[in-house]
Amino acid sequence: MVYAIDFGTSNTVVVRWNPVTQQSETLTFPELSLRMAGNPSLVPSLLYVEDAAQAQVLVGQVVRDRGLDLTSDPRFFRNFKRGIGANVQGFLPELDGRTVTFEQVGHWFLTTVIQELQSTDSVDSLVFTVPVDSFETYRLWLTHVCQSLQVSQVRMLDEPTAAALGYGLENQGTLLVVDFGGGTLDLSLVKLEGRRQAQTKPIGFLLKWGQKVLEDSTQRPKLARVLAKAGQNLGGADIDNWLIDYFAQTQSIAATPLTLRLAERLKIQLSQQTEATEVYFNDETFDSYELLLDRDRFNTILQEHQFFDRLNESITQVLQQAQRQGLEPANIDAVLLVGGTTQIPAVRAWIETYFPAEKIRSEKPFEAIAQGALQLEQGTEVKDFLYHSYGIRYWDRRNNCHGWHPIVRQGQPYPMPQPIELFLGASIDNQPSIELVIGELGSEIGNTEVYFDGDRLITRTLSAGKSTVQPLNDQADARTIAQLTPPGYPGGDRIKLLFRVDESRFLRITVEDLLTAQTLVNDRPVVQLS
Repeated sequence: MVYAIDFGTSNTVVVRWNPVTQQSETLTFPELSLRMAGNPSLVPSLLYVEDAAQAQVLVGQVVRDRGLDLTSDPRFFRNFKRGIGANVQGFLPELDGRTVTFEQVGHWFLTTVIQELQSTDSVDSLVFTVPVDSFETYRLWLTHVCQSLQVSQVRMLDEPTAAALGYGLENQGTLLVVDFGGGTLDLSLVKLEGRRQAQTKPIGFLLKWGQKVLEDSTQRPKLARVLAKAGQNLGGADIDNWLIDYFAQTQSIAATPLTLRLAERLKIQLSQQTEATEVYFNDETFDSYELLLDRDRFNTILQEHQFFDRLNESITQVLQQAQRQGLEPANIDAVLLVGGTTQIPAVRAWIETYFPAEKIRSEKPFEAIAQGALQLEQGTEVKDFLYHSYGIRYWDRRNNCHGWHPIVRQGQPYPMPQPIELFLGASIDNQPSIELVIGELGSEIGNTEVYFDGDRLITRTLSAGKSTVQPLNDQADARTIAQLTPPGYPGGDRIKLLFRVDESRFLRITVEDLLTAQTLVNDRPVVQLS
């Protein structure tokens, strides 16, 4: 059975393909899923650790049903997706004798969801959607989760690209997807093209633990061509924190899981009405507060945090990429809104400053991504490009610090038809090995870092021109990319490096010893060099 999972910061959606009806189905789990009339079945991305040593956890709606999301307890986790693969600034809790990382929390969460699937059916193939701005370490983490659960095939697809497929607008060629959820803002301009001649080739991004798997497709796959994209770490969770900060300043209300939940409810209410009210009772001081917010004050809070400036940065980035290909905003056939944050009236009004209202579609804000991901199984081919560059670290003598030299540039289509070559030599006599630190370089637009403020996991924007770098092999057992036998000496090139990016966007490296004509590393993912 084929499933797709849209693992979100706030909520997670799981769908499967029904071969009888030839339609996708959103799944409901008895204890995990949110039960709310008029909404699709969502699994709240919440986790509570009962026993870290024994990996006993509660996941999803059951955490809320037991009131475990309303207490200041280090065993409760929300918004943990933002910390996976990120260099989180601050402390991580120690529970039952072990330090709990966000990667471990996410692993427990997805393991619980996938085991629910496996308890009733076989999970033969799984499609994960990932944010546009996700780094290679995040994608590899997803594959490791599935590998531990013996899922044989894993595919990955950018979330907004999946949404373009999930809206079912095959006849409208060029689509702009605005995917704005709890943790990320992703924009993607996708051109849906007609059926192509049947052929035997990889469909989408198919992984079998690093091995390319060929499928004999007798279908005529549609083609989704990604023309432009932009992403940043900004979402509804940030807005909730801004509201908490506002009430802390105006009414001296402390930031707790309960007040954060109330701020989220105020935000949701303001999507449907012009004023919202929640009552807060402090069980320590026995004081009660009325939290009142109207849309005008809400919009002012957004403006004070440069919210719309950051939205403008992302859409400008996408439109500029489109213009370089001869596409103007008038050439975009439809704008698709995805994610809970797009339900905010001010966000809708912002989009309408760029596009006429009749082009904007918003009827599938929660399910479009997961449903679209299943289209990979139905023969849709995706052509995409790198959102990040890859580079090697060097010592910048002028500035007395490390710098990064790009080797594979942002915008490079993948899989790469030809590898990029780099030659290195020894720097000292009798050198036993050659070390090289390789990193994934984020865009200089919209970069953020994740850090703790008390027990809140929040983000802040980096200064202009400062890009995020995610080292891929900066560990003691992974920096050495070549053991030299016999040892090396200065005076000439000793090894040849071949870099390529595969179908699943992993950077791979081959190392050849020019002296001995031996292949020391053969097409290995850089993030797995250890």
